[in-house]
Amino acid sequence: MATNHQPLADWQFDIDGVTIGHGTPVLVEDVQGLGTPNKRTSEAPIPGEDGSYPGRDLLGPRTLRLTAGIRTPGDPGAALDLFADLERAADSDTRLTPGATAILRIKRPGQLVRCQFGRVISAEAASLARALYGWLPIEVVFSGLDPAWYSDTTSGVTLSLDVSPSRRQGFTAPVRTPVTCGSADPKSRPGWAINEGSRRTWPTLRITGPVVSPRVWVEGATGAVLDFPTLVLGAGEWIDIETRPGTRTVLRNGLGSAAGALSRTSRLDQFTIPPGRSEIRWDAVDSTNTARLTVTWRNAYTSL
Repeated sequence: MATNHQPLADWQFDIDGVTIGHGTPVLVEDVQGLGTPNKRTSEAPIPGEDGSYPGRDLLGPRTLRLTAGIRTPGDPGAALDLFADLERAADSDTRLTPGATAILRIKRPGQLVRCQFGRVISAEAASLARALYGWLPIEVVFSGLDPAWYSDTTSGVTLSLDVSPSRRQGFTAPVRTPVTCGSADPKSRPGWAINEGSRRTWPTLRITGPVVSPRVWVEGATGAVLDFPTLVLGAGEWIDIETRPGTRTVLRNGLGSAAGALSRTSRLDQFTIPPGRSEIRWDAVDSTNTARLTVTWRNAYTSL
């Protein structure tokens, strides 16, 4: 499933809808913050011994600082207009909406566009001394809420409840040889989710009724189970489940929270799709076989 963004050329940046970089009047000189984000370490001294005990280290948010210059020879007004576009990105309504994020997109040679979700913190003009000649040095700061980089497009699968004979338990007498069980080709099953990145990614899920007591899991992934034992959805009703850090919600029909319907053993923070190919499964009660599960995700990467 593609996301509607304008295409970028190599060495171009899209800062919440404003394109800068190669081939534009805004020349990017440097980008800081592309390495490993700061870590929140939890090392503890070993009592009575040298050294320390390694605890759990967590990555902080990724802050990117872009140093650039706006070049519009003989047209200082155009330089100031371009800078105003960046200022508007930092002063958009996103900053007033809890949970809302801006997007920073980058295209480097040899790969598709990757993006960060966060906030445009500031757009500053370093000096106006040379603006008269159409040259305006600037600095833009973007704070990503997640240390991962994501693909610019989303992938997804939509699954009905599987009522095929291969999913039913037991055998029907009389039993004759040869006895076969399940699909001969596992790759033909519809629930494969492929994360082409290098780190786990957080999916978005929608369950559409009519359905009772849905349960979703990632086959073989420890903790990747979402169970709603008391949930009842009528025809035309749905729940949306967001698992990404900082935006974890369970909404019913786009309005009220349905997080209370989750079982105590269900963990949104553990429901991830690991790198490579995984199988997403679900079961529920639906006499009409019209309930659907839709799962979407972005490939996630450790680095740009």
